[in-house]
Amino acid sequence: MQIEPLPIDGALVVTPRQFPDDRGVFMEGYRGDRLAEHLGHEPRIVQTNISTSARGTLRGIHFADVPPSQAKYVTALAGSFVDFLIDLRVGSPTFGQWASVQLDTTDRRAVYVPEGLGHALLALEDDSVAHYLCTAPYAPAREHAINPLDPEVGLSIPDDLTPLLSPKDTAAPSLSEARSAGLLPTYEECLAWTASLRTTPA
Repeated sequence: MQIEPLPIDGALVVTPRQFPDDRGVFMEGYRGDRLAEHLGHEPRIVQTNISTSARGTLRGIHFADVPPSQAKYVTALAGSFVDFLIDLRVGSPTFGQWASVQLDTTDRRAVYVPEGLGHALLALEDDSVAHYLCTAPYAPAREHAINPLDPEVGLSIPDDLTPLLSPKDTAAPSLSEARSAGLLPTYEECLAWTASLRTTPA
């Protein structure tokens, strides 16, 4: 399993080692101890989510209040996606920037989305299935969204796809509006929270 940092602090891409034979393929899908080598703590997984999406479905940009926010480990079980990780931490050196990784059943990569980052997922094929491991349960009062088509964010959408958004995401504020409304976490809050995870017993 190869774990590499993405350009946004705390975000990781994980490429598993696959073992194919005439029966199929075996691999390790998740290693908390290996993630801990990069994060300084082992993520505590408390909820898993599965979404099935039609081609063009764009879910996000979603984020949660810090603390405790919700870190995510996301991979594709079927089909393929572009996974976007957006730095929403006010005061971060990369605030407003994003990174993307293609998730599919060929390379079978996963991404680790740390607390304080926004997350969006774009399905490239019909019946694409994403699997999320989450470090906090879904809590509607703490959950927020930013419109993924906000030109200030500028996510790169393939020209041959027409994004399909939920009503909630369509009505979500822009990055600037969310910042003005005080919805975004600060970089300092996120650093303090992740530091607390390194010192809190499991």
